[in-house]
Amino acid sequence: MGSPAFVAATEAALADFFTSRRATVDQLGPSFVEAAAALELFVLRGGKRTRPAFAWIGWQGAGGDADGPDAEAVLSACAALELVQACALIHDDIIDSSRTRRRFPTVHVDFEQRHRERGWAGDSAHFGTSVAILIGDLALAWADDMVHASGLDNAAIARFAPVWALMRTEVLGGQLLDINGHAGSDESVEAALRINRYKTAAYTVERPLHLGAAIADADPALVEAYREFGTDIGIAFQLRDDLLGVFGDPEVTGKPSGDDLREGKRTVLLAEALQRADATDPLAAKLLRTSIGTDLGADDVERLRALLTELGAVDDVERRIADLTDRGLAAIETSSATPSAKEKLRAMALAATRRTA
Repeated sequence: MGSPAFVAATEAALADFFTSRRATVDQLGPSFVEAAAALELFVLRGGKRTRPAFAWIGWQGAGGDADGPDAEAVLSACAALELVQACALIHDDIIDSSRTRRRFPTVHVDFEQRHRERGWAGDSAHFGTSVAILIGDLALAWADDMVHASGLDNAAIARFAPVWALMRTEVLGGQLLDINGHAGSDESVEAALRINRYKTAAYTVERPLHLGAAIADADPALVEAYREFGTDIGIAFQLRDDLLGVFGDPEVTGKPSGDDLREGKRTVLLAEALQRADATDPLAAKLLRTSIGTDLGADDVERLRALLTELGAVDDVERRIADLTDRGLAAIETSSATPSAKEKLRAMALAATRRTA
């Protein structure tokens, strides 16, 4: 999502931060050293650095100078978003019982395997989950530490902090909405969109842009335009993710094909399909409800894919993505953001909503 140079700079800032924690980590002994090393590997293993990129462009679009004296501190604060992302992914993998992430074992599975290989006492799966929860917590705590160690001046931190607090609460609230949606009976499109709004859009695009704007002390009208763009593009980003979770190529996505169907994720795609099936094809609705969230074979996944397509749910989600993208782009185009930022945000929006992985 960010340019190669920006990705490299973000990863350098993260690596420097991890290095700065080593003395403290070492004092806590080998187990903590191992856990911190696992977090560092997880964060630095790769990624598009989407959230820091949006924050960085948000700052520049509000007048921030990428070659100015504050740039290094701003970049470091933006990079801290990757630690929030790490917390969310590590905990999300536990919640979803995911076994792999980016073709590697998830953190809880990694520590489950370490426990088993060492012949330690107790249940290996429980150990792995326990350690991964704490590593996710460490990522969130260190995200705060990285912001405060970034070098931003006190006035910028004071503007940044309330937005950061809102973002953390929203992503946790969105995750809880997702868990309740999975367990409860609300199958509506509205409920699925609410989850997308808070679990993904808020901390992927909207709040990162808002954070960049806060550092630059942007005017309220630009903040509002950023937030409108961020909400629309963030939801479109998640809708694309929902389609990839069912139809994506595992060689490209790094996740098993049809994983979202096996996990029973309450996506807009599924909600739209159920709504249409309830109205026109009760047998199809029954098949969807009894199949989603079970151990589906390749043939089962193919059958459900065909059903989602035949019901028109796939076309509906594609229309939503297109409409949201158009609306978001219009909001940023009429804003006071710098021309360079507008161009970059347009490219990032299209990359986010048209991606294949």
